[in-house]
Amino acid sequence: MFHPLAPNLSNLSIDEVSKKHSELITRLNQAYRFGPTSAIPQLHMLQQHYAEEIQRRNQKQLEDMQEQMKKTNPGGFKDIIDIQ
Repeated sequence: MFHPLAPNLSNLSIDEVSKKHSELITRLNQAYRFGPTSAIPQLHMLQQHYAEEIQRRNQKQLEDMQEQMKKTNPGGFKDIIDIQ
């Protein structure tokens, strides 16, 4: 989901993105409890925007780690575990 007023998250650190995501979840929970109910869809869209950015960064980090594993140990676990 894309929120038109969401800032560019690419120049923020992962800690800043995670902190803002947590703040948005807190605000969303407060809106569910106390109102205003008209703000809930907007907060939800912003929260999703931050969650997608966190997911994208986690996926990239996983791919980088897998690529590094392939470089350091091209045979995978074949050299480490002998199952014969």
